[in-house]
Amino acid sequence: MKRVTIYLLALALLLSACGSSGQPEANGEMDAVIKRVVDGDTFELDSGEKVRMIGVDTPETVKPNHPVEPYGKEASNYSKELLTGKKVKLKFDVEPYDKYKRLLAYVYLEDGTFVNEKLVRDGYARIMTIPPNVAQAELFLAAEREAREQNRGLWALGGKQAEAPKEKAKPQKQSNNNTAADTAPPEGKTIKGNINSKGEKIYHVPGSASYEQTTPEMWFATEEEAQQAGFRAPKR
Repeated sequence: MKRVTIYLLALALLLSACGSSGQPEANGEMDAVIKRVVDGDTFELDSGEKVRMIGVDTPETVKPNHPVEPYGKEASNYSKELLTGKKVKLKFDVEPYDKYKRLLAYVYLEDGTFVNEKLVRDGYARIMTIPPNVAQAELFLAAEREAREQNRGLWALGGKQAEAPKEKAKPQKQSNNNTAADTAPPEGKTIKGNINSKGEKIYHVPGSASYEQTTPEMWFATEEEAQQAGFRAPKR
């Protein structure tokens, strides 16, 4: 009986080890080493896997046939200095991969620095939160609000340059891989979520008075989904 108990215990430990092997999975995490930084929000691991940081969007520097965007080089160089060759912990949200098989992750340095948030708070990135990877959305909103108020980084370029929607389609953290700043909405998501200068979270449905003028920071499929994320309808 004792041998059976020992065998079962060993089997349980083996299965447990297999389940925590460090392979990417929803809401899981893994340790990694960064080989090189591609641009401000994307990098490559020493394993060869590409990683796209969740919730942030830095100006373009490497998109084919697309000019380098204002503050793009600064953001890219900042990430290179911060991340190249570093050991990091990658934490995943609901969707750990995009359709291009890139990892989608929250990135932490060994000293605990939350890199995604730091890029936003220091003014090197705008927020770009798209469901279902929204675990840190509120933190990113607060970080961007602080960067705006302090005119840090790209927010010091002037209102038009900092606020203008960008003509790009950089893959992001949901299965359809459209960004919140794209001209066309993600498939099935046409409701725009926007955070105004007072920090109020408001959603706009197609055909409403401010819909065309609104630059979305999040997209939603239904009003219920927007409300669950803390957004409200316009007062008028």
